[in-house]
Amino acid sequence: MTVGTGIGVGMASKAAVLHLVGLGRSYQEIGAELGIPAGQAYLVGTGIPADGGGTVTRAQRQRPGVLPSRTQALVNPREVNPTSSPQVRDWMRDRAHADGLARTDR
Repeated sequence: MTVGTGIGVGMASKAAVLHLVGLGRSYQEIGAELGIPAGQAYLVGTGIPADGGGTVTRAQRQRPGVLPSRTQALVNPREVNPTSSPQVRDWMRDRAHADGLARTDR
């Protein structure tokens, strides 16, 4: 089931997305397999935007593939901003050792 969004390649279908949902796949996995973002896979499969921009009715919540909550993460994944890096610490240590003012024998 290879689908992608490149030129000359078909678009993911609702049937394909819901088939993968039925197999127990997450929308992140479905998006990766179909070559589209997870939020777009959710929209294709359910007809509901994952960004949480609108109100979801009771009838819409009954649609196949609809997640109970937290769909915003499908379009805005959590950012990773590490506060430290072993490579940076090593570089800083080496620079401090190379600095004549940092020498302890002075």
